[in-house]
Amino acid sequence: MSTNRVVTDIKQVTVRFSGDSGDGMQLSGTLFSTLSAIFGNEISTFPDFPAEIRAPQGSLHGVSGFQVRIGAKDVYNSGDKTDVLVAMNPSALKVNAQFLKKGSIVIYDNDSFKKRDLDKAKFETEDPFTELNLNHVQTIGIDITSLTKASLENSGLENKDILRSKNMFALGVVCWLFNRPLEIADKLLEQKFGKKPALVEANIKALTDGYNYGDNLQLTATTYNIDVKESTKGYYMDVNGNTATAYGLIAAAERAGLQLFLGSYPITPATDILHELTKRKDFGVKALQMEDEIAGITSAIGASFAGCLAATSTSGPGLSLKSEAIGLAVMTELPLVIIDVQRSGPSTGMPTKSEQTDLRQALYGRNGESPLVVIAATSPTDCFDSAFEASKIALEHMTPVILLTDGYIANGSSAWRIPEMEDYPEINPPYVDKYYNGNAEDWKPFLRNEVTDVRYWGIPGTPEFMHRVGGLEKDRFTGVISSNPENHQFMIDIRQNKIERIADFIPEQEVMGDKDAETLIVGWGGTYGHLLEATLHLQDSGKKVAFTQFRHISPLPKNTHDLLKGYKKVIVAEQNSGQFAAYLSSKFQDLSNIHKFNRIEGQPFKVSELVKEFTKIMEEA
Repeated sequence: MSTNRVVTDIKQVTVRFSGDSGDGMQLSGTLFSTLSAIFGNEISTFPDFPAEIRAPQGSLHGVSGFQVRIGAKDVYNSGDKTDVLVAMNPSALKVNAQFLKKGSIVIYDNDSFKKRDLDKAKFETEDPFTELNLNHVQTIGIDITSLTKASLENSGLENKDILRSKNMFALGVVCWLFNRPLEIADKLLEQKFGKKPALVEANIKALTDGYNYGDNLQLTATTYNIDVKESTKGYYMDVNGNTATAYGLIAAAERAGLQLFLGSYPITPATDILHELTKRKDFGVKALQMEDEIAGITSAIGASFAGCLAATSTSGPGLSLKSEAIGLAVMTELPLVIIDVQRSGPSTGMPTKSEQTDLRQALYGRNGESPLVVIAATSPTDCFDSAFEASKIALEHMTPVILLTDGYIANGSSAWRIPEMEDYPEINPPYVDKYYNGNAEDWKPFLRNEVTDVRYWGIPGTPEFMHRVGGLEKDRFTGVISSNPENHQFMIDIRQNKIERIADFIPEQEVMGDKDAETLIVGWGGTYGHLLEATLHLQDSGKKVAFTQFRHISPLPKNTHDLLKGYKKVIVAEQNSGQFAAYLSSKFQDLSNIHKFNRIEGQPFKVSELVKEFTKIMEEA
């Protein structure tokens, strides 16, 4: 092999770190993506880990992966196929072989590819690459375990701690391959293990030795350089969707001048929202881990009654348990943000995998006529804006709001410019002492603004505005318990009208793509990046196509019907069995142009499959 180093400029690359759950692949991937974001690249990540707490070492069930796509621009998702795979054992190679491109580089640990390791991965031969028909990839075998032991033999660490650093040796090789500066990674490791200086020193040494190993041996004839993007000046960070959601809630509380309260119960993949908000006592946040899902939401309802911006976070199974209390929030007309980080179901399903299967539950999963607002974040960074908007709608319209994210965008991350708070609108709750124009003695708790149908918010302790609310139906005039049929019909209608009128306060649905297209691709929530890239591929192939992604689901934007009616074919793509398509059809029964594309695999859409299937639908008579 030539020893002359060639640096090749590339636009984008997808790298996947894969190994056992205990091999530190999530940490290696997170560090590589974070330093790439700091270096000035666009990134999109996909942590993919097993549901088992600790599957048998080296087994197919225990493979944990972290995929990151980096580039100068147009990084819309984490990528279909990988350009570089780091495989720490044979099972990692076998599970990820399907994602390798022609010419992909596979960096693997020679020390973990012995016969006993191959047997655990159920290989029938001792040549796994030939057995998997991987003659189209570049293989780089490195004695990662042995070299890590040699690197840290004088560190004073126990053998098990030394072995935990082999992920840093592998990361060092990848950093060399893509010309990533180690100085940034060193600082990130200091932040991660700051309280354990010995671990910081060991990880930095293993990382540096991995980098030098690649540099000295010139493992390939080519290393790669990825241009940095032209960015607006400001402070940037690598943020995942759960963290962005937490920050969005904090920002909304600051803008509204309220204390933020979160009452939640841990559940994958939503728990990190609770973790992040627990740290934020510096912003006056009160985050409580309650004994169960019901206690989580009812504590939040109590905080809302007391005048807080109240929220609760969960996933699909927890949303089921919260349904009765959500109905209480609807009946009392109190502001509440319910975050549902969707995962694969039903029941406990596949806890670490992602779907869009909670839409019907969010829209209808309560007893009685129980209308509320549903919005869906479209990307990890959009989780900030969506959480802020969910809070604003909840507070200004006195309603529960369900914010749908999903495991893909909640755990995935992107480079994010920290916004300026003055760029975000004020939040003005309808306080009774500020907006009610009548006499205090005439006020009752369900008197409303005639334009918005929103009831006025009387915070306990507000002089002259004592009142009570509850789950039993109330008289619209007096606020006392009522079983009057006409009153019940009125209250049912007014609660529904209040939600529908929110359409006057949200933006109309926007469309991108060809203005003369006959086909519209429709998505909602976290599939945005994959559907946008598929649309661009279709346009590059000469097809006329347009694309729109819904964030606002209940109520829908005011122009939704006219928009959908303007196309010959509307392809609604979802990671469920067609819930949004059915919702649109029920709302607009005159539409006969809706076509469905559905996959429920617990994995993100594949852009190549989307292009193929959309083309079929477009070419059908």
